[in-house]
Amino acid sequence: MRTLNVQLEERSYPIYIESGVLDDAERLNRHIKGKQVVIISNTTVAPLYMERLLGHLDESLKVSRVLLPDGEEHKTLATLEQIFDTALRDNHNRSTSFIALGGGVVGDMAGFAAASYQRGVNFIQIPTTLLAQVDSSVGGKTGVNHPLGKNMIGAFYQPQAVFIDPDVLDSLPAREYAAGLAEVIKYGLICDPAFYQWMHQHRDDFVARKKVVLEEAIERSCAAKARVVAEDEREGGIRAILNLGHTFGHAIEAAQGYGRWLHGEAVAAGMVLAARLSARRGCISDSEVDELVDWLEAMDLPTTPPEDMSVATWTQHMLRDKKVVDGRLRLVLLDAVGNAAIVDDLPRAELEAFLETFCPE
Repeated sequence: MRTLNVQLEERSYPIYIESGVLDDAERLNRHIKGKQVVIISNTTVAPLYMERLLGHLDESLKVSRVLLPDGEEHKTLATLEQIFDTALRDNHNRSTSFIALGGGVVGDMAGFAAASYQRGVNFIQIPTTLLAQVDSSVGGKTGVNHPLGKNMIGAFYQPQAVFIDPDVLDSLPAREYAAGLAEVIKYGLICDPAFYQWMHQHRDDFVARKKVVLEEAIERSCAAKARVVAEDEREGGIRAILNLGHTFGHAIEAAQGYGRWLHGEAVAAGMVLAARLSARRGCISDSEVDELVDWLEAMDLPTTPPEDMSVATWTQHMLRDKKVVDGRLRLVLLDAVGNAAIVDDLPRAELEAFLETFCPE
C-alpha cells in the first residue's frame, strides 16, 4: 500500500494507492460516517464497478445510487440536481456519505453536491480514470461548467479519503488514458524536473501501460499535488502553478463545446502553447519545447490548438477564466523545465500577437 497524506490540519486526509484497494472493505467502511451512503457514478463506470463496490459496503448501511450521463457536456447544474433529488427523496440526513465512483466529471459533481447538501456532508473519492487519479480527485476543487466558462460554479471541499486502484485503468479507453498522461507530465514540468526526465526514460512503458511504472507515476503525481495543496489550499498563490496549460485548455474546451476535446487533450495543447510562449520570452529553449511535443505526440495527444479559433475567441474565453484578477490575466508559464512561474504582467498585445500565429488568416 502506497499511502500519502494531504496535510490540511483538521481537513487532512489519506490517499491510498494500491492494486485491489477497491476491494479493501475494512478500510473503505472506516471512512464512511453515519448509516447512509449515496454512490454517484455514471452510465459507463457503474456497469463495471458498482456491484463490486456495493458488495464491500457494510450491510447495515442504507445505500442510494445516482447514475449520471457520461461526458463533460453533462457537467451542469441541471445534472447536479439528480444527486440532490435522490438524496432528498431517500431522506438522507447530514450524517450521510457521498461516494464518487468515476472520472473527473463524476468526482467534481459529487464533491460539489457533498459541499452543498445540507451545507456539507462526508465525501469519498474513488477515481476510475488516470486523469482523476492523478489530478481531480485530490485537492478539493469541485464544481460544474457553465456555457460561458469551465468550472465557474463550485466550491473548495476536501474528501475524507481517496482510493486509487490502478487496476481499474485496465478498462480505460486509449483516448482517456492518454488524456490522463497529460496531467502526469504537467507535474514534472511545473515542479519536478527529475520526474519529467524519468517519464521520458519510461516513455515506452507508458505506451504499454506497464503497471509498476503507472503506480509510481500516480504516486509521484499525487505527492506533488498534495505538497502544493497543503501550502495553498484555496489557490491564493502557488497552487495556481497546477494550472499550467489550463487557461489555454479551458478556452479550447469552452469554444469547441464541452466534450469534443477531452480535458487532458485540451491541457496537452495548452501546455505546448504555454511552453512556446515561455520560449518566445526566452525562458526555455525551442529544443525543450520540441522534447515536450515529441512526448505528447508519442501518446497520441494533440500538440496544436483548433484551427478555427480566432484571436477574439481566445481572448473572450481566457479573460473569463477564474485566474483573471481585477481584469489582469494570470498565466502559468515556465521559467525552466521543472519550474513554473505565475505571470500577471503579460501585455495583452503580446498575448494577442502570440495567438495570431495559431489562428487562421
